[in-house]
Amino acid sequence: MKRTTISLIAVATALAAVTGVASLTAPDGEATTQAVAPARLPVERSSLLCPAPSSSDLAETRYTSFTPVMKDGAGAKEGATDDEAAGAGADTAELRPSAATLADPGAAPDKDGETEKDGEGTAEEDGEAAKPASDKPFLALKEPGRPVSAEESGGQAPALVGTATGRLAPGWTAQQTTSVSAGSGRGLLGVTCTAPDTDFWFPGASLSDKRQDYVHLTNPDDTAAVVDVELYGKDGALKTTVAEGIPVPGGAGLPVLLSTLTADPAEDVTVHVTTRTGRVGAVVRSAEEDSGSDWLAASADPAGTAVLPGIPADATSVQLVAFAPGDDDAELQVRLAGATGTITPAGAETLHVKSGMTASLDLKDVTRGEAGSLVLSPVEGGRPTPVVAALRVVRGEGDKKEVAFIPAAAPVGERATVADNRAKGSQLSLVAAGKAAEVKVTASAGTEGGTQVVKTYSVKAGTTLAVPAPVPAGLKGSYALTVETVSGGPVHASRSLEIAEDGIPMFTVQTLPDDRGMVAVPEAEQDLSVLDD
Repeated sequence: MKRTTISLIAVATALAAVTGVASLTAPDGEATTQAVAPARLPVERSSLLCPAPSSSDLAETRYTSFTPVMKDGAGAKEGATDDEAAGAGADTAELRPSAATLADPGAAPDKDGETEKDGEGTAEEDGEAAKPASDKPFLALKEPGRPVSAEESGGQAPALVGTATGRLAPGWTAQQTTSVSAGSGRGLLGVTCTAPDTDFWFPGASLSDKRQDYVHLTNPDDTAAVVDVELYGKDGALKTTVAEGIPVPGGAGLPVLLSTLTADPAEDVTVHVTTRTGRVGAVVRSAEEDSGSDWLAASADPAGTAVLPGIPADATSVQLVAFAPGDDDAELQVRLAGATGTITPAGAETLHVKSGMTASLDLKDVTRGEAGSLVLSPVEGGRPTPVVAALRVVRGEGDKKEVAFIPAAAPVGERATVADNRAKGSQLSLVAAGKAAEVKVTASAGTEGGTQVVKTYSVKAGTTLAVPAPVPAGLKGSYALTVETVSGGPVHASRSLEIAEDGIPMFTVQTLPDDRGMVAVPEAEQDLSVLDD
């Protein structure tokens, strides 16, 4: 027997042992050609990255980690014991300190005379990963359906790198909430820890003298990532100096002060972060002299329409910033979806966004005492042109102002979750920009006790439903909110968290895009015809 024939038989035998014997013909002997829809299965692994929270010694940061229970039982059952959870095998969801949080090499001193980080424990400049600070996780989740939290004080907290596997992976989320009571970084800064990616858009950043905006880059992998940062102002791309080929060592976090990347002044800027090699988590931290500080998360992917959910009822200033990354200009209709319907703000009916240029629109106190959401769409008869967008929202007046950002959000889809909700000060905004919809909202058990509560809400077409977030019975600690679309059209959502201090309405807003906990897995079959000689 020829060696080739023996090899082919061995390969065929191995394939049958691994995947099972496949039926190559239909019952009547004819080949089967019917296509089978891909099955939707829970993801088996998730990654999250949390930026270094603050450089202020007054910073108080809470981290909260949570995985919702799966509908089909892939997650833990309600009431499962710790022993049952522990016996599930390789189910982990852990946040660990990054190998290092590097000092921005081009950063000028901040308002307090110090750079963003002191640079201790930095990785090698050649891009090799530094050794982890500890093998012990900073925060570990034990079971789905019940969040866990941990706290950190001061300005030396590093970026965190996290991985979830098994039944803790589908829908895993983590929230980082920092309170700074005084100084240039004063405010409530909230951010949902991001999944690593290769492409991020941040409309709403600034190079103004009154602001210090840093883009925080965190590399989850062992090998170095190489990052490009592009800046676009009202007249197009800004000339940058050291924004190309920025190395981020494996397992490290790097804050980059945007004003060190260009000498060109610009009030409103769109930041585009891409990777040449590797992947990173990216988010912008903004601090204003007189309006506090917060995180600016990435906008949803460029699209012809955009929904920016959850403008507070008492907003005193709202500014829209948009950018058209394609070759065509965008002519956008601007509408506000409120409690009873959709209106067009007087004097701000449309926004023209030139290709490759950042455009802004001052909406002032557009909500006028009624919470709402901004909806951007092509003008009547216009061609859809992809855009990215974000809102800068201010509450309060004088020296009692506080700022937050609302990026364009992807729809809730099947399910979305936000962690670190409190008994007071949490509000949920649900937007049905097109068709009416029904959603189910689950308030999880608390980090220190309590029983989950489930409520169903109907959202009328073209409206924003703003409600106090449901609170678990007997709540102790903080909890998570999970939103699921039950029926109707797409729903966009956000959660605002307010923790007032010294008369300042400190707040932060996080959007709730689909958690991508389920993925389509096509059915695979053997095809032994590839073994034909």
